[in-house]
Amino acid sequence: MLNPLPDIKVQKPPTSASLDPAGSARTAGGRLVRKTAVELVLEELRSRILSGELPPGSALRQEALADDLGVSRIPLREAIRLLSSEGLVDVLPHKGAYVSMLSRDEVQEFFDLRLRLEPWLFHEAAMKVSDEELDRAERLVARMDTAGAEEWGALNWELHELLYSAAGRPAAMNIVRGLHEKSERYFRFQVVNAPIRQQAHEEHRALIALCRHRQADKAQAALEHHIADAAEQILAIVGRLLEEAP
Repeated sequence: MLNPLPDIKVQKPPTSASLDPAGSARTAGGRLVRKTAVELVLEELRSRILSGELPPGSALRQEALADDLGVSRIPLREAIRLLSSEGLVDVLPHKGAYVSMLSRDEVQEFFDLRLRLEPWLFHEAAMKVSDEELDRAERLVARMDTAGAEEWGALNWELHELLYSAAGRPAAMNIVRGLHEKSERYFRFQVVNAPIRQQAHEEHRALIALCRHRQADKAQAALEHHIADAAEQILAIVGRLLEEAP
């Protein structure tokens, strides 16, 4: 059983009443790249869903959204299609698009399974993972510090996969990979709604340090705590969003 859920402070990302198709973003080299209308709509709708402004089960009325965002229905339809591929929106034939529902039971089961498999895998790997792999892990942690919600889950799995692979347990790795893939949309809610950036950074760095010192038992215990904390945060967020659902 997990500990009682902590209070989670919601950190809503900034949203805008209308989108400017001339919006731009900077590349890693500092150059300005103009964003397309689809990208702008996608970011805005994703932000509203992850913050709970568009709660689970709410209908995405294209006419009203297009008017609100100041765009035509063409980029809106494409953005909704992309959100569906991310698991954030359900598109139902002859009914329209709805923000995907969330499930406390699903989250609990995913994390119960993770707690049974991943600490064991990590214990097996901690004595074998190479310094080069741990250097790569540290670079991934640095990338996660500035990653958007749409990237964070994939980078998180890349990090954990790197730390577990040295265990040489391919069947278990396939199961854990599937759990992470199914949990990715929940990680996005966690990144947006809970103050986890610094906590995740410190915990991931601690896991890497324990591997460097070949402290397998401590590494296993630290990972158990890390996964249990994530479960508590995500369960609290999902509960709040479901309470606000239509």
